[in-house]
Amino acid sequence: MKAVIVRSSGDLAVVDAPEPGPGPGQVLIDIDAIGVGYVDVMARRGEYAYFPGVGSVPGLEVVGRVTTVGPNAPEALAGQRVLALPAFGGYAEKVVTDADRVFPAPPGTDAADVVTLGVNALVAEGALHRVGTAAGERVLVRGAGGGIGVLATQIAHARGAEVTVVTSSPARGERLRALGAAQVVDRTGSALPGGKYDVVVDTVAGPDLGKHLELLRPNGRYVLCGGAGGSPGPEAFAPLLSHFHASPTLYAFSLNSLSPEDLRASWARIVTLLADGRLSAVLDRRLPLTEADAALRLVESGKPFGKVVLAPR
Repeated sequence: MKAVIVRSSGDLAVVDAPEPGPGPGQVLIDIDAIGVGYVDVMARRGEYAYFPGVGSVPGLEVVGRVTTVGPNAPEALAGQRVLALPAFGGYAEKVVTDADRVFPAPPGTDAADVVTLGVNALVAEGALHRVGTAAGERVLVRGAGGGIGVLATQIAHARGAEVTVVTSSPARGERLRALGAAQVVDRTGSALPGGKYDVVVDTVAGPDLGKHLELLRPNGRYVLCGGAGGSPGPEAFAPLLSHFHASPTLYAFSLNSLSPEDLRASWARIVTLLADGRLSAVLDRRLPLTEADAALRLVESGKPFGKVVLAPR
């Protein structure tokens, strides 16, 4: 089969690799669509602790069909079309993953659309669920044009919140308004978003995190679920103490902390929103697996609006 590996230079290369076989509690998936995420950028840079390193295959999310079931894995999974979250290895034609890391793909949906939701929707929905986002609250989304941000915008709106988004151009702002944003802030300007917020969803981090912590209302919740802007530095967290009596809360949210049961419950809520027409997949572009290096560099640039997806064949 074809697979993509990380070379010592950091470049990606398409190679011939042996077909993997499922072990106990695992399944083999024939892949139809592969999600490209910023976590893969970090893996290639050597900045993601869970990535095995040079010679390994990136990719944490795929959609495909279960072809082989390993020992002690549910036989009923055979033949099912699923979203799967392997522990890397997804940039390939086939991948093995634990059976409790596969979730049913909604019937009649394109594989690229399902993986466009995938990890990003699970992060966005899980983060908003974790902080108890409620109807009538004001929510601010940083990095709103990215894969997580466009879904956080929609899901917060679906929960009845008033959503303000921070993005990089008027064109992106108009697209986000169509997805439920009530207010748009251009991050290329020097001004911070106006007003105060009950919830801030931050996929960026970076040196401006502290300025956005200052925007919380009393009892506000700040959920950090990405780090595209790099480390914020310790001084960024000073508002937690300077506004101590307003009881601000800072959450760090990673899917790695969720149990398979919690992931399954989050995916069920996502599929319900999709079925109700309150959530849509935002696909930036679909590229062949042979262009995985270009796809990853595109994600690294921050230019896509929504998700970049690879097609293995």
